[in-house]
Amino acid sequence: MNLAGWTSFFQMGILVFLGALLFMAFANLLGMRRLKRLPALIPAPFVSVLVPARNEAANIEACVRSLLDQEYANYELIVLDDQSTDGTAGILAGLTARTSRLRLISGGPLPEGWVGKNWACHQLALAARGDFLLFTDADTRHHPGMLCDALALAVASRADLLSGMPAQETGSWAEKLAVPMIPWMAHTTAPIPLVRLWPFEFGVNAIGQFMLFRRRAYERIGGHAAVRASVIEDFALPRRVKRFGLRWDLVDASARVRTRMYHSLGEVWDGYTKNLFAAFYYRLPAFTFVWLWMLYVTWVPLIGLLLQAAGRPLPGFSPALALVAYAVDCLLWLLSDLRFGLPAWQAFLHPLTVAFFAAVAVRSASRHLRRRPVEWKDRLVPTQG
Repeated sequence: MNLAGWTSFFQMGILVFLGALLFMAFANLLGMRRLKRLPALIPAPFVSVLVPARNEAANIEACVRSLLDQEYANYELIVLDDQSTDGTAGILAGLTARTSRLRLISGGPLPEGWVGKNWACHQLALAARGDFLLFTDADTRHHPGMLCDALALAVASRADLLSGMPAQETGSWAEKLAVPMIPWMAHTTAPIPLVRLWPFEFGVNAIGQFMLFRRRAYERIGGHAAVRASVIEDFALPRRVKRFGLRWDLVDASARVRTRMYHSLGEVWDGYTKNLFAAFYYRLPAFTFVWLWMLYVTWVPLIGLLLQAAGRPLPGFSPALALVAYAVDCLLWLLSDLRFGLPAWQAFLHPLTVAFFAAVAVRSASRHLRRRPVEWKDRLVPTQG
């Protein structure tokens, strides 16, 4: 096959790949459940809402107030101050003094072999009394009907773990470029209705900002203690749920939960550096292939069009196929952006998002392979090779 034939072959390969992603995106558009108003549960099970907080002075009050305003009656709210070095503890103490619903506990020293968040969640689970355990992060804000709807859906679907993708808020340009990747991956890379049914761990993940467990299921899989060293507990825990033959579901929580994960380029850079290579379970060949392929699928049609416009076309290159590829790619990003609260225009910046993540991928793999820790919340997070 000559160069023109190979060019045409790879263009068609890009379209086939994007077509498969489009199938999964539409499957999730139609089959991914949503948190929405459902009939109230009678009787209502007792729920423990658990919030780990370390250096969250900017977020914790709004989060706690939204959780105290829930329409659901039968719940407790426990917040763990994980040895914060800012004003988190003082804010929580003030809130605790004004209501009996909120219980504040102080986290103990981080034991060897534990990641900080897993240790905090483990302590929260030990203090909880609920039949259901909802782990949620301090950077979230909750609609008053959130607990009612989450419990009703979990009971109706018989889910042992119900995780939800919140609506995403962004401020800085770094956030606008980086944050859309997370909902895109959740909405586009696995058909949730099928993953929900099959017995395999492949395609199973959760969103660490919102994980609702039946207590008996949480204890059966070993809880956070079983994944104590993992920096991606929201991947490790749902896969244990599947491994134990329990029911898992990932739902659209954007109408009931909002979040702003990061606030600066530094937070974006370090946050994804900490997690990205770990999300591939430190498998360098697969990690390298995925990010090179993402760059290829996203950028080759655009580069080909630019060369065509400059009068230097690639042999066998079809501008029509390249335009179709770019349009389908934009549609994929548009579907996830609109569903999870991001502006539509950000979908057209997705080539920059992919390029940004490829750079983060290089840094993430490099730091993990060289065992160089990442600083997060004034604490060094160990890396693994």
